[in-house]
Amino acid sequence: MSRLARSLSRIAAIARKEFRHLRRDRLTGGMVAGVPLMMTILFGYAINQDVRHLRAGVVDLAGTQSARLLVQDAQATQVIDIVVAAPSVAALEQLLVEGRISVGIVIPADFERRAGNTERARAQLLVDGGDPIVLGAARGLVSMSLADRFARAPRGAAPLFELRAYYNPERRSPVHIVPALCGVILTLTLVLFTAVAIVRERERGNLELLITTPVQTPELMVGKIAPYVLIGYAQVTLILLLGRFVFGVPIQGSLVDLYLGTGVFVAAALTLGLLISTLAQTQFQAFQMAFVTFLPQILLSGFMFPFDGMPWPARWLAEVFPLTHFLRIVRGIVLRGATLGALWRDVWPLMLFFSVAISLAIVRFRKRLD
Repeated sequence: MSRLARSLSRIAAIARKEFRHLRRDRLTGGMVAGVPLMMTILFGYAINQDVRHLRAGVVDLAGTQSARLLVQDAQATQVIDIVVAAPSVAALEQLLVEGRISVGIVIPADFERRAGNTERARAQLLVDGGDPIVLGAARGLVSMSLADRFARAPRGAAPLFELRAYYNPERRSPVHIVPALCGVILTLTLVLFTAVAIVRERERGNLELLITTPVQTPELMVGKIAPYVLIGYAQVTLILLLGRFVFGVPIQGSLVDLYLGTGVFVAAALTLGLLISTLAQTQFQAFQMAFVTFLPQILLSGFMFPFDGMPWPARWLAEVFPLTHFLRIVRGIVLRGATLGALWRDVWPLMLFFSVAISLAIVRFRKRLD
């Protein structure tokens, strides 16, 4: 047998051994098909650049038939869905601050008299300008002719809608991206840190020593995540400082509210990593499982694509992820100046996630000890 043939034979033997190892490693085998399937479904089904069905509110101060037809025609474009009727402009603006709507329609009391006016638009469109994609969709709504009855305006008449972009008047991308990076970076780092926490102790042989001490399982879990809470706060502080002094991103809300909301999210992210750590057998498996959680969180949370533009199954799935709720919190406080109380509907899901995840991690850890 030639030297080349012997070398090929040894390579084939190593390859057969590796195939047998992959066949026994169910997690790796599952990722071979699972990751392409997940990415294809997420990008092909859930991710939609053609933004539709943005949550919208309306203030109709005219109360006329033409005003109601205007709202119906705006909704017929499928760019917006009217989800609330506010009693006043101030109430509509508060809904924007709380993040409950992305677009607001204001129909003034003199709506009928403005027909044919060359200086004033007949209605106003209030838009959360913090998201450039949402702002672009609203621009399309302004530019299109909603119906023939509104398109037959005299030559030189003002547009039907006057667009008012809130929270990002200069329409700079860093204003939208930098606050959200707080959540994305914390998710990438903190979940990974704690995902290997228990596995690392087991591989180093320290877990048996911990078991012999008086430390209880809940104490071990809390002690494992406690140092990373400080790391999370340090990372958020660094991102906010860079955003403020490098990219010129102002913080409109309270820093106290921001750090309180960050603390709840950090706890939820750390317990997710801790739960992964109780499921994995090796550090490599922990890395794999953490990676699988990253992709859907980043793609479905609203970081890259507008949340309202996704189909309802994707939105339901995204509501489970901590990152989805924290992006609403951090953008609400930093960009819109919202209080943490106004964003409570995104705070309590993080608390619930923390409670469920830490309980499952404790149960899983006790079961493995038994």
